[in-house]
Amino acid sequence: MLKISTRGQYALLVMTDLAENTDDTFIPLKTLSHRRNLSVKYLEQILIQLGKAGLITGSRGINGGYRLSRPLETYTTGDILRAMEGDLSPRNIAQNAHLSSAENESFWTGLEKVINDYVDSVTLKELVQKNQAFAGFEYNI
Repeated sequence: MLKISTRGQYALLVMTDLAENTDDTFIPLKTLSHRRNLSVKYLEQILIQLGKAGLITGSRGINGGYRLSRPLETYTTGDILRAMEGDLSPRNIAQNAHLSSAENESFWTGLEKVINDYVDSVTLKELVQKNQAFAGFEYNI
């Protein structure tokens, strides 16, 4: 069963946070951790994985931190989720090979296509735009 882990969900959040940084400076790990209320150690694991996938660039030192490694509009949510989750197939073929049959194959293939088409159609830029539009509705009591 397809289930997106908290690591995948936080990866989308952090990538959105980095994408909102339009001046191309590096955002320190502690700043990201504070903004998203995540432990530095947990966030660091997510950022390492995103870095290995080539989605972000890290820099050490006094002005170090993380930033996107390519233009914002080139990222899809599929890129980010696959970096954290691997294959987004709704079934585990290795474990459930005995459940597969020719009659059901077209259903599973179709469902997998719908999932992958959707996550590949939503860009990080669109998420940022939706977040910015929604930000006007926030208020504190």
